[in-house]
Amino acid sequence: MAAAAAAAAHMADVSWKMLELRARSKRSGSIYEPLKSINLPKPEGGSLWDKLDHYYRIVKTTLLLHQSPTTGLFPTKTYGDNRKAKVHDNLYCAACSWALALAYRRIDDDKGRTHELEHSAIKCMRGILYCYMRQADKVQQFKQDPKPSECLHSVFSAHTGDEVFSAKEYGHLQINAVSLFLIYLVEMISSGLQIIYNTDEVSFIQNLVFCVERAYRVPDFGVWERGSKYNNGSPELHSSSVGLAKAALEAINGFNLFGNQGCSWSVIFVDFDAHNRNRQTLCSLLPRESRSHNTDAALLPCLSYPAFALDDEVLFNQTLDKIIRKLKGKYGFKRFLRDGYRTALEDKTRRYYKPAEIKLFDGIECEFPLFFIFMIIDGVFRGNFAQVKEYQDLLDPLLQHTSEGCPVVPKYYYVPADFVELEKKNPGSQKRFPSNSGRDGKFFLWGQAVYIIAKLLADKLVSPKDIDPIGRYVPPQDQRNVSMRFSNQGPLENDLVVHVALIAESQRLQVFLNTYGIQTQTPQQVEPIQIWAQKELVKAYFHLGVNDKLGLSGRPDRPIGCLGTSKIYRILGKTVVCYSIIFDLSDFYMSQDVMMLIDDIKNALQFIKQYWKMHGRPLFVVLIREDNIRGSRFNPILDMLAAFKKGIVGGVKVHVDRVQTLISGAVVEQLDFLRITETEEVPVFKSLEELDLPKHSKVKRQSSTPNASELEQQPDVNINDWKNKSTYEILQKLNDCNCLASQALLSSILLKREGPNFITKEGTVREHIERIYRRAGSKKLWSVVRFAASLLGKLVDSLAPSITNVLVQGKQVTLGAFGQEEEVISNPLSPGVIKNIIYEKCHLQDEREAVVQQELVIHIGWIISNSPELFSGMLKIRIGWIIHAMKYELKFRAGDMPAKDLYQMSPSEVKQLLLDILQPQQQGRGWLNRRQIDGSLNRTPAGFYDRVWQILERTPNGLIVAGKFLPQQPTLSDMTMYEMNFSLLVEDMLQNIDQPEYRQIIVELLMVISVILERNPELEFQDKVDLDKVVQEAFRDFQKDHNRSKGDEKQDDMTAFYNTHPVGKKGTCSYLSKAVITLLLEGEVKSSNDDPCTVS
Repeated sequence: MAAAAAAAAHMADVSWKMLELRARSKRSGSIYEPLKSINLPKPEGGSLWDKLDHYYRIVKTTLLLHQSPTTGLFPTKTYGDNRKAKVHDNLYCAACSWALALAYRRIDDDKGRTHELEHSAIKCMRGILYCYMRQADKVQQFKQDPKPSECLHSVFSAHTGDEVFSAKEYGHLQINAVSLFLIYLVEMISSGLQIIYNTDEVSFIQNLVFCVERAYRVPDFGVWERGSKYNNGSPELHSSSVGLAKAALEAINGFNLFGNQGCSWSVIFVDFDAHNRNRQTLCSLLPRESRSHNTDAALLPCLSYPAFALDDEVLFNQTLDKIIRKLKGKYGFKRFLRDGYRTALEDKTRRYYKPAEIKLFDGIECEFPLFFIFMIIDGVFRGNFAQVKEYQDLLDPLLQHTSEGCPVVPKYYYVPADFVELEKKNPGSQKRFPSNSGRDGKFFLWGQAVYIIAKLLADKLVSPKDIDPIGRYVPPQDQRNVSMRFSNQGPLENDLVVHVALIAESQRLQVFLNTYGIQTQTPQQVEPIQIWAQKELVKAYFHLGVNDKLGLSGRPDRPIGCLGTSKIYRILGKTVVCYSIIFDLSDFYMSQDVMMLIDDIKNALQFIKQYWKMHGRPLFVVLIREDNIRGSRFNPILDMLAAFKKGIVGGVKVHVDRVQTLISGAVVEQLDFLRITETEEVPVFKSLEELDLPKHSKVKRQSSTPNASELEQQPDVNINDWKNKSTYEILQKLNDCNCLASQALLSSILLKREGPNFITKEGTVREHIERIYRRAGSKKLWSVVRFAASLLGKLVDSLAPSITNVLVQGKQVTLGAFGQEEEVISNPLSPGVIKNIIYEKCHLQDEREAVVQQELVIHIGWIISNSPELFSGMLKIRIGWIIHAMKYELKFRAGDMPAKDLYQMSPSEVKQLLLDILQPQQQGRGWLNRRQIDGSLNRTPAGFYDRVWQILERTPNGLIVAGKFLPQQPTLSDMTMYEMNFSLLVEDMLQNIDQPEYRQIIVELLMVISVILERNPELEFQDKVDLDKVVQEAFRDFQKDHNRSKGDEKQDDMTAFYNTHPVGKKGTCSYLSKAVITLLLEGEVKSSNDDPCTVS
């Protein structure tokens, strides 16, 4: 009997395997068949069919019943006639149908359900694609100039796919939705679904990628379609959108949209540098969601399923902990704090809220069970079954049921109008009611879809690997530096060795360097490999994604960054290596400073070491030009080349070798989209050409002088003497004058008076200034160079990206001269707009300021990307004020001698000075100097803005300083303590202060007020607090003590006060404290029940 039973069991096992094999063969048409969840339990007694049948009936009656038979889209509202479909919700509906199809793949006789469910998902995805492709013109406009008015729509008619709202009526700009579409597209195709059919669709998807690449700099309306928390129609940069974009770029890079049946032209390309900028931006924004959203439940699908966008486990835990702490309730998670959506107090007749209206919703925000479901899915992926059980137990009592018994996920639970006041008095005390029960025909399809996915995972009917075939989720213990295609790159320290090829632009230069033991190659010696500038690579990428039928051009004209130029390219049968943008011949004078070039090379190597995450080594081409080694430039360049030979440059390990040798270990990118037919004209690309110079002729090393003396930089004419003289006299003087500084000054008078095209002896005025600019550059007359550059309206390359680097760190930038009106930049701008601001705001007092501000923007952009800690406590980067701080520093260093002129310093010296002042102030300085520097940098102590909030809570009539008023209301009603917008409002209050040292005293005063109020909870200010008057009162007290001991001095000179130590018996804080307490005691003392002085 036992043997018979064993034989029967064996036969059952064999028949089960046969059934599975037969099922696989029936679906052999799939592009790619994933693993069949072989670790899942085998069906026993038909239980698997019963379980799947249960979920199939739920999906049919609550989801597929509502799918449009024409477009395949799912409506947001499942009742009424006016059916609108949101792209975002539809993607989860498609994912649910697909997930159940994956579960059914395990059954042989599935009664056609696998096919039905798979094609429901395909129909929905293609429905979205159909709607999107009808708006190809918007994609074309958006990738060139991303604006809310020219973006893909996020809502369409469910039946026709037509537009239903204009850009003015609805916040369509939702990068998160487009990114989620790309993620699910890749996941589903990887599992074997065929969604993309032809090359038109491939080129359209490539153009979507171009749009998503810019997510890091495009404020959008986010998942909740409202943008700012205040619901006033303004978009914001959202962590959730940037994170989904980063995940989408990782997923789709190098992916073949035709699956295994595809060929080279159905592969999608991603700009690795753009991906990296999104990664950096996400890490700098988190744990915040945006400027107004301190945290947000929208981050859950970004951090966890389906995006798994974050690769930093510490930051993940910090962000998730904040979401749970701030938003979790008994009935679900709040979307965000003070969210008025569907609360009893929200006026549903208005699209936008009034100022301060969001205070009404404090404590009565609706709670969404949906996010409990996301936490269940997260627990399954991470193997945290305690978390799965915790949230299942919380979710089960919240589910409603249809009359047929199908579970229904309510969209939200709300506090009815009658219980609002009681809930506000005692948060969590009132019962909440569900928004929908299913019996009324109302279903929240996003919630239903995610619920089914969670149940399939929790019941082990599908595994995480099934619904994440591309491996978006990588467990922390398995994280490593993997190809960006496959999910998160681990935050592990990498000991990368950068491969370096040294290229000399001429054979003569090669021979010369060889005498110093530096081995190089010339462009001819690396043939047939070609060496291209990055702009030639940009030209090649113009052909990527071109589709005339859809009116789509190729990749926009965006520079290729350091990571992109460190790969090898195969283009039209050629092998191409590229040199970085830092080696491009620039018209801007910073390239004349060889120390800047050396610094740029070191920064580029550091950057590559930190962010290179691909298999294979980066190949960094160092292009050495003859101009680099002229005169005093030679020794620094030689030192750097010697460091390359030793194998370590700026702390980065390098390996120098011939290009032909290094190619074998490099990353090769095949640009197969450049397919030229016989009728098409072959595009022309310009490779680096070797200078045709006699091999043994001498390299001219002394054609450039050492740094010019200060005397040479000074003009020998006075502008006031000449600006009223006749044009003829000025021309005569210009012809007779040999001093370049004087020539520049005289030319500036002619330029303003006669215009750039006025003819002089040496051509037009503009041409004459250009010559002065070049001659002064070769002589290192930096003051003259800057003056001429400003007259010519020069604009440095990479100015707009540098400002964006600052903005994505959560800072603002202001351009404008110190003491003059400044322009605040809080969103990325185009180079043309930035140029207009600089030349309007910065050259009012000194023309040279306009170009020095550009230098600083470039330097700050690099520094803040690599060392953000140097800018801690600085919310506004005020470029004019930073220049003022640098001048203070030069004055301090000079002591009793005349200070060095900032404008006469080389660009590399200016950068070093900037780095010096950004470092914490060294000991041995006077307090006046410290306050001048910190005040100029707008630096504030830790927790400063939170303390101002606490002061405002106790100051009913607000604060005023230098004429700027910060009212208590609507500020406290409109904002919350920790949000970025409040910090910016405080900075705005301090904006009018015109002395850096005085600004710093005001910052100290606010800290003092905060401490006093904290220690005396019974006190509050009765009247408006004028901070200027408090400082004046403190200064008067200081003067009394000071003058008593040292005799009378000038009454209004606060220098001695500024130079006084803050703490101690006679420190500034003691005088400020006395003045604050006096002001507090002038008003009535607010009684407090827990006042220790109260007798009864």
